[in-house]
Amino acid sequence: MPKNSSKKIDITPANTSKVPSLPNLSAEARAAQGKSLRNKAPRSAHAQWHALKNRRDPVEILSASNVGRIEHLVPIRFGRMAQSPFAFYRGAAAIMASDLAQTPSSGLYVQACGDAHLMNFGGFATPERNIIFDINDLDETLPAPFEWDIKRLAASVVIAAKHIEFTASEAAGLVTDLVREYREKMSGYAQMRALDVWYDKIDLQRYTDRSTDPEVLRRAHKRLAQRIEIERRKSHPDIMYPKLVVHEGDTPKIKDEPPLIFHTTELLMPGSQSDYATVIEAYSQTLPEHVRILFNRFRYCDLALKVVGVGSVGTMCGVTLFMAGEKDPLFLQVKEARQSVLEPYAGKSAYANQGQRVVHGQRLIQTASDVFLGWTRGLNGRDFYIRQLRDLKLSAIIEDWDLETLRLYVRMCGHALARAHARSGDPAMISGYLGTSKSFDQAIGEFASAYAEQNSLDYRAFIEAIRQGKIPAQIEA
Repeated sequence: MPKNSSKKIDITPANTSKVPSLPNLSAEARAAQGKSLRNKAPRSAHAQWHALKNRRDPVEILSASNVGRIEHLVPIRFGRMAQSPFAFYRGAAAIMASDLAQTPSSGLYVQACGDAHLMNFGGFATPERNIIFDINDLDETLPAPFEWDIKRLAASVVIAAKHIEFTASEAAGLVTDLVREYREKMSGYAQMRALDVWYDKIDLQRYTDRSTDPEVLRRAHKRLAQRIEIERRKSHPDIMYPKLVVHEGDTPKIKDEPPLIFHTTELLMPGSQSDYATVIEAYSQTLPEHVRILFNRFRYCDLALKVVGVGSVGTMCGVTLFMAGEKDPLFLQVKEARQSVLEPYAGKSAYANQGQRVVHGQRLIQTASDVFLGWTRGLNGRDFYIRQLRDLKLSAIIEDWDLETLRLYVRMCGHALARAHARSGDPAMISGYLGTSKSFDQAIGEFASAYAEQNSLDYRAFIEAIRQGKIPAQIEA
């Protein structure tokens, strides 16, 4: 994994000059500046989606994104994407990044998520053990126009609604709710003090929404309490340890469950077993000093690769076991960080290490990030970021939701995205650009509907390529 790290790692924030630095002007003056940007990119222009004649083949883009992945896992990646148009969309961020670069730009940059679809939001525990709702996958984060995130999220709403068999009009209503919530929350952030924006959070256990039926909220809170209790049990060391670990004599090892969990080789990941001390030292240097003191209580025991997600399948993601005592484990997730799909279109990352890019984005966007969040670089030149494996993380299970529950969730996603953008960008300028009318809402609704159709076409081309044997796919049992 990481190169010899006798030299201290530079963790000084890099220049992200494309993101506004919030000049010392009144909110009204900054809003006026944002409004003036409509002359260059009218809000109605964001409705446009027409595939260019020279649009790059989506299957070619996906195949190119496999370069550097673990070859025998690529069929699993494509098999997961083949399950539905929604699953395909989740794994096709690179396709949409290419398409978004051809759409009108507001010129207002934020620290973008880069892959803002419905399943990349969720709940997790803060270091203080509160449960908050936020963006929870930032592998593609990079400074980019704010509307790119909204367009990807809005299109995912339409595709997901169709996936769970809601009507086109119901899907359109959900998108309207999403964008209106984003716009109205951004208007609120524009009037807030900078520190109040920074401290704002979405507390899942206390969440209220005046636009939601009280009975829907009551059911949602009841379901949430049940999920939290389930995740508390699953995350407890007494449950996780026997589930994930076996003993070879006195040495604890992570259980192999091929093809989804397996031990790697020195050829595939040099230094993963023989040079782990260097790995740990390089990573620990990226932790705050007080966390490093805690981390140093643990000793490294084992590392295995673990297949995760949809878009991440085939990258070098793993789980690492540390022990501070006989019944005192720490499981860390190690995820490979590759170049953001936005980089060819939004500009090169300010960080030489892609893991640092992801960590910087998480710390900037999220209200609270994992206490063990850090990064490193492997002997094979691959970059990684590291966090706890499972720490009360709650993901959405939309398939069994009714329309009102999904509507509530969509509005929460709009709120979380606005909060993230307000932290890294200029909320007054963005709000000034959005305005108070429904112009932007309607434009994004039209775009989302049109792009959902594009996704269906791309999905059919993808399935046809699998049938013709042009790309491999393995459907999991």
